[in-house]
Amino acid sequence: MRALERGADHLVHDYDTALLDLDGVLYIGPDAVEGAPEAVQQARNAGMRVAFVTNNASRTPDAVAKHLGELGVSATAEDVVTSAQAAATMLAERLPAGSRVLVVGGEGLVAALRERGLEPVSSADDDPAAVVQGYAPEVGWAQLAEGAYAVGRGLPWIASNLDRTLPTARGTAPGNGALVGVITVATGVRPVAAGKPELPLHQEAVRRTGAGHPLVVGDRLDTDIEGANRAGTDSLLVLTGVDGPADLLAAEPGLRPTYVAADLRTGLFDPHPEVTGNGSDRSCGGWSVSCSGGRWQVDGDGDKVAGLRALCVAAWTAGSGPDPAAALPALGW
Repeated sequence: MRALERGADHLVHDYDTALLDLDGVLYIGPDAVEGAPEAVQQARNAGMRVAFVTNNASRTPDAVAKHLGELGVSATAEDVVTSAQAAATMLAERLPAGSRVLVVGGEGLVAALRERGLEPVSSADDDPAAVVQGYAPEVGWAQLAEGAYAVGRGLPWIASNLDRTLPTARGTAPGNGALVGVITVATGVRPVAAGKPELPLHQEAVRRTGAGHPLVVGDRLDTDIEGANRAGTDSLLVLTGVDGPADLLAAEPGLRPTYVAADLRTGLFDPHPEVTGNGSDRSCGGWSVSCSGGRWQVDGDGDKVAGLRALCVAAWTAGSGPDPAAALPALGW
């Protein structure tokens, strides 16, 4: 079946491991997403393994686990998988044990390199064998310059991720992708990336959790969902973070999730009714949508996520025509 068409009774029983993104899924800024801590515990009680998978390389797994605990989400360092760990694994597979690696980033990268038997250094004159870069608040001109010197000498360069922006409590800030761009402008070189949507972070999460049938859960189509699709893994988009109904309607095929839900709890524990019908005439959970007379027709009531699923499948099948986003208010969005 195509994205969002498949029905399911309870995802918590269909998958052995939930690979959860953090920001936008479990917390927004300093606060937990409503119901998310309880959903994590309920999933564990139902026998599902839970791992916390993040593109943010600034913090160690211990620090991430502590933060989650403060928000009411029980977590240990072993439950956390970071893009810093994925980047360190990539380097360990390429370099001899004990090799020096120039760090443009923070403690998360330093700890990950040491875990993999590599030696972090801070200067291009320390004879590094490679460069690794990840977001950290302390990254400034001096670190970026050292990175540019080393990359300009032809050293391998791995970035933890290429997210251009980073959501903060005060608004949108430059992400690691923006900082990577500084070195790219200076050297003309682009790094290899470890984080979502690239495969290394997903592979690291599967390796560390032993997942046999994982479900990727995220709030961003261009990182969480695209990464899951590249890995051939089912995914759940939760509408508590970055991307909303209009973004989902406009998503290209590689960015479309297997399931969508209002939040983590409903996504894991509520049924996902099948989308039925053909072409641009679709029904789901009490809603029917169709396209005729140059506009989208919506009829029904009930869970507005079910209506959104019907509209998405209908619009994606139609491929062109009137803007389906105009029908979102009729579904309650």
